[in-house]
Amino acid sequence: MYNKKWTAGLYLLPALVLVTVFIYVAIGLNFYYSLFRWSTYTEKVWVGLSNYVRMFQDQNFWTALTNNLFFAVTSVVCQVGFALVLAAVLEQKWLRKAGGFCRTIFFIPSLISISVVSLMWQLMLNPSMGFVNRFLKAVGLGTLAIDWLGKPSTAIWCVIASSQWQFVGYTAMLFVVAIQRIPDDFYEAAKIDGATSLQSFFYITLPNVKEMILLNLTTTLIGAFKVFDEVYIMTAGGPGRSSEVMGTLLYRTGFREDAMGYASAIGAAIFVITFALSIAQIRMFNMGNEEKEGV
Repeated sequence: MYNKKWTAGLYLLPALVLVTVFIYVAIGLNFYYSLFRWSTYTEKVWVGLSNYVRMFQDQNFWTALTNNLFFAVTSVVCQVGFALVLAAVLEQKWLRKAGGFCRTIFFIPSLISISVVSLMWQLMLNPSMGFVNRFLKAVGLGTLAIDWLGKPSTAIWCVIASSQWQFVGYTAMLFVVAIQRIPDDFYEAAKIDGATSLQSFFYITLPNVKEMILLNLTTTLIGAFKVFDEVYIMTAGGPGRSSEVMGTLLYRTGFREDAMGYASAIGAAIFVITFALSIAQIRMFNMGNEEKEGV
């Protein structure tokens, strides 16, 4: 038994070393570097919490955080709420014959590179030659044709829309897998008792896919606060700073303004927010299980 434990430990050792060096040590160094004022070509100068004070006083930081919150709320509604409803509909008996085709159609966007999707949406929303404005003009709604990515009020929402279009199908397929694991006997018994499809969804489907809801909720929220590619490609945080998110703010601060200490503080803020959200969701999920077991 002792030798088996040592053997298992030796197999785990390379992975543990990699995780420790490239994740935990990197996180610790990031917090450490955030306490200095430094750039690529200058020495580190200890400033304590000055970078964090600057961050909380920076209007661009609050704009970026607000946009990330918009991303998070919309992603939860679409990639968790709507995706779960979509998965439940796809698993209805009357749609099962065409279910495979429908699942493929919804899943395809998630197979496309984020860069390609972002460029495609950028072209679609182009004010002069884009499909969206041409379609609006063709159906007599030319007054609604605007520069979608050039207006501060619409730019971030267009980026959010492109992200939801790409990933709703992916999370829906995860829910489909979870729903398929629920025994049909549950639904047949509910039908015999006179339950409607809506009642079956709330009292059978929802309780049996709670683990998948937690998984999708966690990954969706973390992804919403780590978003970078689609924003940088479609708007680069513009016009002005209206579509700035924390990822693009970190990039701009670190690699454009060469304020590495301040960029480290922004990175620390992103880590704290995503870590806190993950812990809160896990605790809420565990509390729900404990209450259920107590009953």
